[in-house]
Amino acid sequence: MRRSLNIFFVALKLGFISFGGPVAHIGYFRDTYVSRLEWLDDATFAKLVALCQILPGPASSQVGMAIGALRGGIWGGLLAWVGFTLPSAIALIFFGFAIDTFNLQDTGWLVGLKIAAAAVVANALWGMSRSLTPDRTRITIAIVAAILLLYERTTITQILVLAAGATIGWRLQLSPINNFKPYQSHYWKLNKTIAAGSIIIFFLLLIVLPILRELYTSQYISLFDSFYRTGSLVFGGGHVVLPLLESEVVAPGWLSKDEFIAGYGAAQAIPGPLFTFAAYIGTVANIEPNGLTGAFIALLAIYLPSFLLLSAILPFWQKFTMGHRVEAAYAGMSAAVIGLLVAAFYNPVWTYAITTTSHFSLWLLATTLLMVWKVPPWLVVLLTAVGGYVLEL
Repeated sequence: MRRSLNIFFVALKLGFISFGGPVAHIGYFRDTYVSRLEWLDDATFAKLVALCQILPGPASSQVGMAIGALRGGIWGGLLAWVGFTLPSAIALIFFGFAIDTFNLQDTGWLVGLKIAAAAVVANALWGMSRSLTPDRTRITIAIVAAILLLYERTTITQILVLAAGATIGWRLQLSPINNFKPYQSHYWKLNKTIAAGSIIIFFLLLIVLPILRELYTSQYISLFDSFYRTGSLVFGGGHVVLPLLESEVVAPGWLSKDEFIAGYGAAQAIPGPLFTFAAYIGTVANIEPNGLTGAFIALLAIYLPSFLLLSAILPFWQKFTMGHRVEAAYAGMSAAVIGLLVAAFYNPVWTYAITTTSHFSLWLLATTLLMVWKVPPWLVVLLTAVGGYVLEL
C-alpha cells in the first residue's frame, strides 16, 4: 500500500508542475524518476521513451504509466496515470464550466511558462546525452537523427529514424549504456493470457465500437468511440492529436470552433498531458452525456488504448531487453531518441518560446538555476512564470 501511494503522489506532483508539453514532460520524468528517486536508470528510461514513441497515444503519459507499472505492477501503472492526469483534467473541467467568463490570453505568465519548458527540456537533453551518447558513433547517430527529423518529423520518419538507430547499434554491436537495472523484482509480472487479452480487447473495441455506433443512436457510444479511436490511431501524442480531435468533435457540431480553440488555449496554460483536453471537450459538448459524465467518458476512452497496449507489450518488452545484441540495438535507438528530442526541442519548444532577447536572457537564467544551482524544477517554473509576467508588463 505504501509503495502504491508513493507512486500516486509522485505522479500527482508531476501533474502539478509539468508545464511545457510532451517533450518537457520527459525532462520532468527524468529529473524525478531517474535522477532523484533512482527508480530506473537512463538506459531503461530511454528504452521506455523509444517504445512509447512508436506506440499510438500520448507518449509522455505512456512513459509515466510504464514507469509506474515497472515500479508497482498493474495498479502502479494505473495510479501513475491517475496522479499525472488528475490536476490538468480537473482544471480543464472547471474551465469547461466557466468558459463564458474565463478569459485566456497570451499573457506574460504564459510566456514565462513556455520559457521554463525550454529550460527543462534543455536540462533533460544535457543529462540524457551525457549517458546515452558517450562516444563519437552515438553522438553522430543523434545529430543525423536530429537533422533528418528537423526537416521531416512525421510519424513514419520518427519510426524509421528509431529503427535505423537500432539497426546501426545492432550491426556495430555498440556496448550497452550500463547494466544497472534496479527494482527488477518489482517489474510488471503479467502472464501471456493477460497480455493476449489486452491486445484482443484493443482491436476488438477498435472494430466493434464503430459498428455499434451505426446500429444504435446512443451518444454515449458515439462519444466513447470518437475518443477511443483518437487514442488508438494518433501517433506522436501532444499537439498531433488536435487535428484528429477537431474532425471528431467540431465537424459533427458537438462544439463550436471558438470553443475548441478556447479549450486548446487553456490546455497550453496548465501543466500535465495535453490529452486531458478530452475532459474539456466532454464537459462542454452539446450532446448527452456532457458535464462531469462526458468528461469522464472522454478521458477514459482516449487513454484506454494506451493502457491496453502497454499491458500487452511491457511483459514481452522486459524479456526482449535481455541479451547483448538487443542491448546494442537499444543503445543505437537511445542515441536516436536524443536526436528526436533535440529536433522537438528546437521546434516547437525553442521556436515557440524564445522569440526575443529578453526571452533568451530569461531562458539562460532558468537553465542556470536548473543545471548549475540544482534548483527544483517546480520552483524554476514558478520563478520563470513570474519573470515572464514582469517582462511583458
